[in-house]
Formats: sequence, structure tokens, C-alpha cells
Amino acid sequence: MDHLPLRAGGEMEEVIARYRSTVYGLALAKTGSPADADDVFQEVFLAYCQSSRTFRGEEHRKAWLLRTTLNQCRKLCRNARRHVSVPLTEAEPAPLFREPEENALWEALSALEERYRLPLYLFYFQELSTAQIAKALTISPGAVRMRLSRGRDQLREALKGEIFDE
Repeated sequence: MDHLPLRAGGEMEEVIARYRSTVYGLALAKTGSPADADDVFQEVFLAYCQSSRTFRGEEHRKAWLLRTTLNQCRKLCRNARRHVSVPLTEAEPAPLFREPEENALWEALSALEERYRLPLYLFYFQELSTAQIAKALTISPGAVRMRLSRGRDQLREALKGEIFDE
């Protein structure tokens, strides 16, 4: 068995500390399952650790981690054994945040179709630009803006009476 080069421990700790919430949050938004998000998290950082790739800067590294996270999520979802789990909408949600409003927002976001959920997550939680989201999701910036607009409308509707008074 060939051994792949491993990155230095200090570098790995720094990268994991910096991008922990980015990778885990995107995996959670994509899979809807904390257990699956944990698996994706481990696979992404294992791939990073074994990669000999050099990065032009932090934006390039972050883009690589986002793309790898999405690819690992797709790989996980293709695995037939994973399709027997309970969908997020049927599972009893565990509170992720301290404030009830934050949990209500996360639940509403989780209930959206993936095509709206991922751009909203990347825009608001990871503070990526529409161009960065377009690159990560391999769609046009116009499509990102449209999905953000439609996703916001759906969130507003879902949260009427809970967070919004309208």
C-alpha cells in the first residue's frame, strides 16, 4: 500500500481550527444529519491531510475545502446504505443554538429544498459572496442571486408568526 504524504501537525491543527465550522456547517446543511456531517468533516480533513496540493492563498484553500465538502456529501448520499436513515424533516430536532429564535431559523432553513438551503447557508453563515457561492456550487452568479431571493421568501413565509409578525 502506498503511503500518501501527510501535512505537518501544526498546519493541520491551524487549518482545522480555522475551517471547522465552515466544513461542518456546510456538511450539516447539505446532509441534514449531525452524524453524516461528522463523517463528511472527517473525510474532508483526511483528504486535506493526505493532499500534497499547494494553495495560492486562503481563498483558494477555502474554495478547495468547500468543493471537497460538497463532493464528500454527494458521495455519502450516493451510498445506498445511507438512504435508510430518517429524513431531517421527520427526525426530532436537537437544539443547536441557545436562543429559540436561532433554532427556529435553523429548522426553517433545514426544511428548505437544498437548492435554496445551500446558497442561504453559504451567504449568511459563511459570508461568501455570490461569486464564491457560484463557483462552489458550479452555478451562475445570477442563479445564486435568484436562489437567495426565493429562499429568503420561503424562509420569511415559514417563519411568519414565529419570528416575523407579518
